[in-house]
Order: sequence, then C-alpha cells, then structure tokens
Amino acid sequence: MKNENSAPGATETRHLLIPLVVLALAVGSCAPSSDTGATPNAPSKAEDSNPTQPPAMEMPQVLLPDGFEVTLELAITPEELAQGLMYRPKLPQNRGMLLIFAEERLPSIWMMNTLVALDLVYLDSAGSVVDVVTDAQPCPGEPCPRFTPKLPAKAVLEIPAGAATRHAIAVGAQLDFVRVPEFPSEFSDGNGLEVPNLDANPSG
Repeated sequence: MKNENSAPGATETRHLLIPLVVLALAVGSCAPSSDTGATPNAPSKAEDSNPTQPPAMEMPQVLLPDGFEVTLELAITPEELAQGLMYRPKLPQNRGMLLIFAEERLPSIWMMNTLVALDLVYLDSAGSVVDVVTDAQPCPGEPCPRFTPKLPAKAVLEIPAGAATRHAIAVGAQLDFVRVPEFPSEFSDGNGLEVPNLDANPSG
C-alpha cells in the first residue's frame, strides 16, 4: 500500500534505483578477471564484443577466386601470431585471419585451444597459394598435429572449414588483398621471390 505521507516522487525514485543497482552489478561482472590463475591469453567477453571495431568496409579484406569477400583480422606481432584464432567460439563464413610473417618460412600451425575447425591457406609473398590444409580440427590437448606447408609461405589465411573448397581456393590460385599493409609484397616477382627495390636507394 502506498504511503500517503511519502514525499512526492519517492516511490518513483526507489523504482529507479533498483535497475541502476542491477546495471552497476552487470557492468562490474564484465571487467577482465585479475585472477592470476586464469588462462593468460583467453579474451574477455568485453573484448569479444568490442563495439569500437571498425566497419567491415574499413577493415582488411581478401577477394577469393570466386569473387567472395572475406573480412580479415591481421596477426603480425609475435603475440598476435601466437594467439591466432584461439578461444573463438565461432567464426562467420565471411571472416578470417591473416597471419603475416617477417619473411617466407615453413610455418608450423597447430590447433591447440582453437574451438572451431579451419582451412589453412598458405601464401607466398605475391599472394599466390602454395599449399592448402582443409578441415583442421580443434585439438583439446597435446599431442596436437602440426600443419606445415610443402613450400615456404609469407602468410597463412585462416578461414572456416569448408571455405577453401567452396570458394575454389587451390594451389596456384591468386588471392587479391585490400588494406593489408605490405602484403602481397610490392616487389615480388610473382613466383614467391622478393626482388630488390632499385629505386629505394638511388646511386649517384
């Protein structure tokens, strides 16, 4: 029963305070855990749903052989390369990650702590496919298989399992990248070899 002696608006104020308290508790629960026992590289829920992520049109993209566009995240630093797509509960069909190395190498990719099956597309410096691993399955614990290309690769495109076959990605195919810094190499000879930029340091 309403208290007739209450100051006007008191009931409404109490009703307002209740959702505010609930909201404060909810925000607090989204804060990153400081527990040192937590898995170091596991992303928080707040990071997974980052509202400041730029629109897809501004992000790096790759055009697959059949014209399908995939929006990319880039992994370039040692920390990003080590993390890869670990702990992601899902990967949409139009999303992927491009791992870019400092130089061509025989990278060994594993699926430890990766929660979704992937296709691994190995690329030379010119953006040409040198090897493809399809349907690499998540690995819950060691021993985990390592996936190494038959030829040196400058980058690895990680996309949802089945995408390589569905979009005609095969050895020898050329992928077109947009807004990916320094990849493919501007001075690649088209055969996976980088040639010197003779105009970078003109003599005389």
